[in-house]
Amino acid sequence: MSHQPPDSPRPNKPLEAPRAPQVPERPALEGLEERWDARWRDDQTYKFDVNAQRDQVYSIDTPPPTVSGSLHVGHVFSYTHTDIVARFQRMAGREVFYPMGWDDNGLPTERRVQNYYGVRCDPSLAYDPSFIPPHDGDAKSIRAADQVPVSRRNFVELCERLSTEDEKQFEALWRYLGLSVDWSQTYQTIDSESRATSQRAFLGNLERGEAYQAEAPTLWDVTFRTAVAQAEMEDREVPGAYHRVAFHSVATGEPVFIETTRPELLPSCVALVAHPDDSRYAPLFGTTVLTPLFGVEVPVVAHRLAEPDKGSGIAMICTFGDVTDVTWWRELRLPTRAAIGWDGRFAASAPAGLESPQASAAYAEIAGKTPFSARQRIVEMLTESGEIVGQPKPITHPVKFFEKGDKPLEIVTTRQWYISNGGVDPTLRQALLARGKELTWYPDFMRVRYENWVEGLQSDWLVSRQRYFGVPFPIWYPLDGEGAPDYAHPLTPDLAQLPVDPSTDIPPGFSADQRDVPGGFTAELDVMDTWATSSLTPEIAGRWYSNPDLLARVFPMDLRPQAQDIIRTWLFATVVRAHLQFDSLPFKVAAISGFILDPDRKKMSKSRGNVVTPMGLLASHGSDAVRYWAASARLGTDAEFSEGQMKIGRRLAIKLLNASKFALGFIADDAAPSLDPEDVTEPLDRAMLCALAEVAERAGSALAAYDHTKALELTETFFWTFCDDYIELVKDRVNGRAGEQGAASAKTALGLALETIGRLFAPFLPFATEEVWSWWHSGSVHLAPWPDGAAPRAGAHGASRDTLDAAGQVLTALRKVKSQAKVSMRADIERAEVAVPAASLSAAEAAHSDIAAAGRTHQLTLTASQADTVEVVEAVLAPPPDRS
Repeated sequence: MSHQPPDSPRPNKPLEAPRAPQVPERPALEGLEERWDARWRDDQTYKFDVNAQRDQVYSIDTPPPTVSGSLHVGHVFSYTHTDIVARFQRMAGREVFYPMGWDDNGLPTERRVQNYYGVRCDPSLAYDPSFIPPHDGDAKSIRAADQVPVSRRNFVELCERLSTEDEKQFEALWRYLGLSVDWSQTYQTIDSESRATSQRAFLGNLERGEAYQAEAPTLWDVTFRTAVAQAEMEDREVPGAYHRVAFHSVATGEPVFIETTRPELLPSCVALVAHPDDSRYAPLFGTTVLTPLFGVEVPVVAHRLAEPDKGSGIAMICTFGDVTDVTWWRELRLPTRAAIGWDGRFAASAPAGLESPQASAAYAEIAGKTPFSARQRIVEMLTESGEIVGQPKPITHPVKFFEKGDKPLEIVTTRQWYISNGGVDPTLRQALLARGKELTWYPDFMRVRYENWVEGLQSDWLVSRQRYFGVPFPIWYPLDGEGAPDYAHPLTPDLAQLPVDPSTDIPPGFSADQRDVPGGFTAELDVMDTWATSSLTPEIAGRWYSNPDLLARVFPMDLRPQAQDIIRTWLFATVVRAHLQFDSLPFKVAAISGFILDPDRKKMSKSRGNVVTPMGLLASHGSDAVRYWAASARLGTDAEFSEGQMKIGRRLAIKLLNASKFALGFIADDAAPSLDPEDVTEPLDRAMLCALAEVAERAGSALAAYDHTKALELTETFFWTFCDDYIELVKDRVNGRAGEQGAASAKTALGLALETIGRLFAPFLPFATEEVWSWWHSGSVHLAPWPDGAAPRAGAHGASRDTLDAAGQVLTALRKVKSQAKVSMRADIERAEVAVPAASLSAAEAAHSDIAAAGRTHQLTLTASQADTVEVVEAVLAPPPDRS
């Protein structure tokens, strides 16, 4: 893919002529971050023009980091990739919309607030405007029993207070890293704009029939007491055991053995199931069996999901033990016999169907117990009754957990809100798969993860949560004459009222005294899943609710950068919402970062405890050095955390300062250097500029194709050649050895090269490049036009890079002679004969005098060779000077 200019680029200021250099005596990296951040802030260097036309804009749907702790080095890694894109596109002539959001609602913030302030939310309490929390981050650990209960409003206020403080620290770190964000374009996922946008989108879903309520089996986290969506689950391997338990045929009395890891769910059993082709159980289909201990008659049914080779090949269907139970229950139209409640314990009263004295007595043994305790008691009872056979068989098996939870998920029946996402509607699923193909992916293979997720969906998107710090559903319910809610006819606000909080606001047509009284109304107290808000980041950042003109300028976004592990959540959910609301993609390109690996090649994550906090790294190595490490990894590729790579980046940034100082000292004294390409006359200078033009063009094409690593490699490789070979080759000529014309040619070529190299490195090393630019240019290098290679190409006058390459190889060979002789590189060579591949001889001859001067060789002979490499045929070192 070649570098494509914007459809209608903003008119970049033309590259101003340089001024007389003012170079510090001792350039250093220390202090650049604070100095240049302050300058960029005061000058509003990265401010977005809100009046720019859409075809001039490049918009970025920046990931809003979760504000519930601290940033880690993985954030620095991926956000650096995005900033490189933003800086390149800005230099390429686009008006860059680069906002920053803070994801501050949801469970992570609630947990942090509970531990930080020592409180817990109790919605039954009244608001206390003078409440002072018992702690302010001064306690290492606070037991749940010691947390002080507060009202919902007090709790939300504490969430907002702590989030605001966290956001200040996050912004300070991002500024130190050099993110070119427009800090006037920030948002919080809980602020009024986000709440209004989320509620507006939900009301649109509701009006179109895409949002609906259902009383259904729900994956439930018993610790947080909230519903969990399919995308928030993860499998964890845990120890368990198979128990061989005997049911008995009602017709024959013969035992039917099942093997289960959850014998405590016997009171929830509603059927036994086997595969329809399993001949062992075919005679039982259509008959009934009695459950052990409880004596409840349940049918034996056939279903394709039963696994003949698992356990005994026949299983019990419980309501509900796992998601397969839900599928069997739904498709086979079985009754519900739920026993486990929202608190994760067996209900005090036996479920329907367990009314017999035998069933009631057996259930009384486990009522109120946790699943673990109930399992122990059921196994004891089965052993006593002789209905358990043999010893339990230990296993390790995958169990579903909430990704932020510590206990296995249960499945309970609740009333929840859903949004259609293709899990039930095959037509919608195909449309969303088509959206995935319409989207451009970097790297392209990440598309498969999206497609696999969509194709594997088993249910619609559960978006309601039983929490406190979140976006409320803009819903009330009318109450009938007996005070029962009419869930089928929810009350909604006018769009102009948004955002609303149904727990305190009043629906149209009602008064405050009608709240929670028969004939009045009641509020929906659930809040939206955090992804239900984050899925609208393009609309939130674009101010869809408050400033639709801005949204029209930035939507669909040009870029969605994100991590690979949230393709199934953030990326997919954002595609769903844009498809439903606007019949379009929310962004044009998805750039997916890889993971950071620790020295053991394990993914760095907070849960593993192997993350590295970035501020110390940035302070010790410098932000440019850490950015260099990040930029050295391609999109979608896992990268090892490497301070060694950061040290290389630091050396590069220091070399850029020192080489620039060195070169500027050559090309100008107190006058502004001339950068007229017509002044470049010498073959070596033209060859260098030709090579630089190729690098500029190829680096631009790489960045346009989101390959920042290739662009950096190209620029860095040329830069070291420029420093190690070209500067050494021409510095004698710059001082006038070859006459005024030769000196002018070298000085102009050096100036053109420095100006171009600074802009090529600018997206990667923003602080060092801005520092060098300020020595001899006005304005910011980051607002200078991207070097498309035109200026170096003009200075090359149609030359090729062969002379630079050949001259560099000969100079390296002469240096090798001195190195092997263990003398200084400043030692003279009396005479040398160097054999050069025949195809390169004329190119090397064109730089003969520069090579001889740089190699301090008095008599240099270049001859043709049939070999592929440069070889020194003869070299005689000059005697050292007599210092007597």
